[in-house]
Amino acid sequence: MSDLFGVSKETILVTGASQGLGRQFARVLAAHGAAVALAARQTTKLKRLEDEIRGRGGRAAAIALDVTDTASIARSVDEAEAALGPITVLINNAGIAIEKLATEQTEADWDAVVGANLKGAYFLATELARRMIARKQSGNIVNIASVLGTGVLKAVSPYAISKAGMIQATKAMALELAGNDIRVNALAPGYIDTEMNHDFWSTPSGERLTKRIPQRRVGAESDLDGAILLLASNASRYMTGSVVTVDGGFLLS
Repeated sequence: MSDLFGVSKETILVTGASQGLGRQFARVLAAHGAAVALAARQTTKLKRLEDEIRGRGGRAAAIALDVTDTASIARSVDEAEAALGPITVLINNAGIAIEKLATEQTEADWDAVVGANLKGAYFLATELARRMIARKQSGNIVNIASVLGTGVLKAVSPYAISKAGMIQATKAMALELAGNDIRVNALAPGYIDTEMNHDFWSTPSGERLTKRIPQRRVGAESDLDGAILLLASNASRYMTGSVVTVDGGFLLS
């Protein structure tokens, strides 16, 4: 039972690993024995995280990756696999949000958000799936969606649309790839306190939003540790096409 959530045999690519949830996912997976390819555009932050993980005895490699540049995806995966070996698990986490009302969102805003959150994630997943199939290797893709892929709030419509697309992409890829022993699941976090939004939670708007959460608190990054270990490990070996929601009950409200 102690090995049920083990990832020590996995080589895991985590996108958006330079900060926030991606950084937390990378730390947790590395702490549980995985070799972790740390991918993002901000390589300075990645190198610090790489040094931190290696300093604790873990295995990590910083990889420059811009998921909005589909031409660079294969090159970045090549680099990750050269450093750590064939990728067996993808944590498809990179993404952005632009807060404006729908009537104020521009085409550039749409392209930036949907390009990073959906298009880039889709093409990275399919790039890795092709490699796994060619190697006749089992695989595991974990897409980071959001509760806003199911529910919505004002001023983030492209983000919500992209995350709804991510949930549907998860189901579509799960159906197609199951015969190749590749699982595809999604993690849908609710509101999580990260360095990017920390100050917001002490504002009147943040306090009002917190009151809508049945558990009456914003999630901590560590509240996702169990879910990411479940989905990244063989504990979820009979799960595919599933969406695991971790939101303190927000969608119930």
